Amino acid sequence: MTEVPRFGTSGLRGLVSELTDDLVTGHVAAFLSVCETAGTVLVGGDLRPSTPRLMEVVARAIAASGARAVICGAVPTPALALAAAEAGAGAIMVTGSHIPADRNGIKFYGRRGEITKADEAAILSALGRTVPRGGGEIARCNDVADRYHARYVGAFGTALNGLRIGVYTHSAVGRDGLMAILRALGAEVSELGRAPDFVALDTEAVDRATRDRLRTWAAGADLHAIVSTDGDSDRPLLTDARGEVVPGDILGQITARWAGAEVVVTPVSSNSGVDRGPARVIRTRIGSPHVIAGMAAADGRAIGYEANGGVLLGFDANGPAGPLPALPTRDAVLPLLAVLASCAGDVAARVAAEPAVFTAQGRLQEIPRDRMNAVLARLDADPLPLTGEAPVSVDRTDGLRWSLPGDRVIHVRPSGNAPEMRLYVEAADRDATATMLGEGLDRLRNLLEDAGRG
Repeated sequence: MTEVPRFGTSGLRGLVSELTDDLVTGHVAAFLSVCETAGTVLVGGDLRPSTPRLMEVVARAIAASGARAVICGAVPTPALALAAAEAGAGAIMVTGSHIPADRNGIKFYGRRGEITKADEAAILSALGRTVPRGGGEIARCNDVADRYHARYVGAFGTALNGLRIGVYTHSAVGRDGLMAILRALGAEVSELGRAPDFVALDTEAVDRATRDRLRTWAAGADLHAIVSTDGDSDRPLLTDARGEVVPGDILGQITARWAGAEVVVTPVSSNSGVDRGPARVIRTRIGSPHVIAGMAAADGRAIGYEANGGVLLGFDANGPAGPLPALPTRDAVLPLLAVLASCAGDVAARVAAEPAVFTAQGRLQEIPRDRMNAVLARLDADPLPLTGEAPVSVDRTDGLRWSLPGDRVIHVRPSGNAPEMRLYVEAADRDATATMLGEGLDRLRNLLEDAGRG
């Protein structure tokens, strides 16, 4: 399947075969022409096979534009963003996040942080209008991960003393750093599942095989929790002692309460239990640029998160051992530590203390975009083939989100990062949610197949 690389929910994404040197160079040059970087751009990447080549292309493009490229190696996205913010510089992260290894992407950060949708539009408008002038340089930096480590050790101290935690390392770029942080905070750490090849772990829609594997690991070890992240380590995964995955938006809810947020900014796909908490809630479209824009417009101590669990800290908070400065980019470590440090060793009990609202997500992959758009148009006119009953209301903020009788929700949208259709459901009962998701995916699959037949 041939796809033109495009900006999605977070950064430029596309097939590796389509991310040519010329295309990458053009986008980097356009970024430098419209976004403030103070003449320095930090460059990092994940562990997928195509990333080293793309990092070199990015660094050469920065130097060709007259700026200074600082190659930081394989580091988590939030660690790179933190280092750039501390240096007053820009950053470019080469990562496809959680999508398969045949795809990759680029995330751009200006001096103010992750670029906005308006910045993306400006970059696209500037493509082809920039002329390389040379005069730049390429340097290297090796302490980005160390600074990220120090951030959390300083804030949390020994908050995890006595906890036994399994870390599913697979191919996450932050796997060793995460284990080091947990150990520094007092936890006993067991490594699980390190992978020689890239694993596309989607923390928002954890597949059945991965869930079974997590339960098996939990059953064979005396652990309080299992943790992991996606490929670039900005989306968290947490299980309880039985290996049951905690939904990402629940991690966000708990983190917001732990940090004392006055405002929560989260997409329409997130669990509505947050609306029953003390913070004011602002709903956005899906994607960190939309959440960041909502946080910038918020009045008060704002925290943002998505259904994938990544948390954006918009204010200076306090950990149990010291200050935790703002980091308004998607981060996996903060929600993991916030829950583990406040659960008294019982993740399941802490999750059960949240409002009884249950969500589930699924996806159908390798779907052409024109077919997804055709199904959306059909459902906008008549939702019954998917909902099975007349909705109470519809929200078109991002895709189609219907409220159904009995405080249930079904939400469908095309992914902004990959050729896949996402389905989200919500109900007040866990079993009902599972049933809704299974039936909904079957109906959605039939609709997409019908659209493919013309």
